[in-house]
Amino acid sequence: MQRRATSYARHAARTALSVALLGALGTAACTSSSSTADEEDAAPGPSASTSAPPGKYRTLPEPCGAVPLGTLKDMLPGADDEDEEPEATSSPYEGEARVTYDTDRRVGCRWKSEDTLGSHRLSVDFERVVSYDPAVSDDEQAATLFERRANAADIPPPPDESEDPEETADPEDSGSPSSKSPGGDGKASESAGDSAQDSDPPAGEKESDEEGNPSEESPEEATEDAEEEDGESLAPRHLDDLGDTAYVDDALETGDASVHRDITLVFRTANVIATVKYTRWSTEDTRTPDSRELQDRAVSLADQLTGTLKED
Repeated sequence: MQRRATSYARHAARTALSVALLGALGTAACTSSSSTADEEDAAPGPSASTSAPPGKYRTLPEPCGAVPLGTLKDMLPGADDEDEEPEATSSPYEGEARVTYDTDRRVGCRWKSEDTLGSHRLSVDFERVVSYDPAVSDDEQAATLFERRANAADIPPPPDESEDPEETADPEDSGSPSSKSPGGDGKASESAGDSAQDSDPPAGEKESDEEGNPSEESPEEATEDAEEEDGESLAPRHLDDLGDTAYVDDALETGDASVHRDITLVFRTANVIATVKYTRWSTEDTRTPDSRELQDRAVSLADQLTGTLKED
């Protein structure tokens, strides 16, 4: 009887020990599994420190108020006469705002004036680029969009800054600046027409007829002058010292009863892309709008617009 009691006690002790060991192992396994799951759930994606920085600009200027009144008067001759008409309800200098559904992303304004020789049309457009890829910054995305637009407009790439112009210049042309061809391919985009450049000779140097009046130039002659004036190209090209990067496109369109020249200037500053479009319509097909004058006005306006962008 005593032996049975002793044997039963030993068996009970062994059973209790086995249960205790199994319980300890089960607890350790659950703890390890829970810890691993918690670590996986807590593992973050791309950390904030590795995400691309936001764009420099978070807002856009009010477009119709971005162009100074003095600049509008220079670029829209004849608008003062329109303002004096009794039926006029508003000044043509006020402009017409572009219809947009998100003024934090895109805004624009346009103006128009008429005179006895035709009309002028001006528009400005601001676009704030936002990248939705955490690995690409807003500025980088804006740079990509800018290059796409330049390529679509067939703007020749800027010259290699490391290239010495004195070494690459033709010695025979060194003494004749007017014989040099425009930069790039020397042509406007094909969609704009065959003739894309124009400029009248400097004041006082136009050829005159027998009565002393300035002679009119054909579009072909005006294009040749644009390519040769002062040895400087007026053809579509990249521009220096305007925002982070910029280009200008110049297209001349001729028709049966009118002719017009379209200047498109696009510049990028950080994550904002701005576009200036300036057009001169002439009711006389023999009077070609001056390329130099229109381009200079567009460049001057674009330079002023860079100062309207404000950081938050």
